Amino acid sequence: MALTFKSNPNMPEEIASLFRKQHYALVGRHSSVKLCHWLKESIKHDRFCYKQKFYNIHSHRCLQMTPVTAWCTHNCIFCWRPMEGFLGTELPEPWDDPAFIVEESIKAQRKLLVGYKGMPGINMKKFEEAWNPKHAAISLSGEPMLYPYMGDLVEEFHKRGFTTFIVTNGTVPERLEEMKGEDKLPSQLYVSLTAPDIGTYNRVNVPMIPDGWEKIKETLGLMNDAQTRTVVRLTLVRGENMHNPEGYAKLIKLANPMFVEAKAYMFVGFSRNRLTINNMPRHEEIKAFAEELVKHLPGYHIEDEYEPSRVVLIMRDDVDPHGTGIGGRFIKH
Repeated sequence: MALTFKSNPNMPEEIASLFRKQHYALVGRHSSVKLCHWLKESIKHDRFCYKQKFYNIHSHRCLQMTPVTAWCTHNCIFCWRPMEGFLGTELPEPWDDPAFIVEESIKAQRKLLVGYKGMPGINMKKFEEAWNPKHAAISLSGEPMLYPYMGDLVEEFHKRGFTTFIVTNGTVPERLEEMKGEDKLPSQLYVSLTAPDIGTYNRVNVPMIPDGWEKIKETLGLMNDAQTRTVVRLTLVRGENMHNPEGYAKLIKLANPMFVEAKAYMFVGFSRNRLTINNMPRHEEIKAFAEELVKHLPGYHIEDEYEPSRVVLIMRDDVDPHGTGIGGRFIKH
């Protein structure tokens, strides 16, 4: 199915209502913000996300957002988002301005946060820091690279002193190519790789475009010389895509990423309508799969793990384990 445009860009009210019920704050015509589970855990219980342990991204200062709330190229069986309300690949047009999206997303984050201010047990220092987020996780819902001004959106965040992560499913390689050419890459670029072969891809990712598999491989190739921090993330679902580590390794080699994350599918959100708790691997299973994967990835080693998120960090041998910024393990703020 080719990507097409709608004359009416607004989400139907029943779909907007579905997202609001899931505590999304809708921003403008097509963007949204939602408080991350780990932000709330951080200000309430001093617990944090694996990205803080792995990369020094402070969970309570993270703004979780998307410029394409209800638009995606996949219907992944493991997706926790309310994709029952997704509008497919019929994209909104005209698009909101990147500066508007950034400013309104920060305002939306504060509206969602304000109710926590008077709660007993809240870490007020962290709350005050959360009021002024410093990291944008452009990964909340939909496929963010469908937004045609992604490079400008990243640039707007960077102007305000933010670091940025983009998590893409890899089906829009032309956007990454544009961003590389304009030197407007995020602080860290994730590609979510959830199949080692095309058969698994069609079954697990349920693509809404005819050439998604080829586009993913094109994106992986474009990552290879991207002048930023790069990650391939495997979301592993027991009984569905947790096989053929050699196939995953061949694809990972196309990208030569700095990091590979092997992460368990979590039985949460709307994925519970499609899968069962038996599809959620134990942390020990993720470790065992990561160990098998590394056997097929010369030049990589297992660097770290975070059991609460059931995730293992695999790192390229030439990455500085103590360094910051490009070339180092930790994000430079």
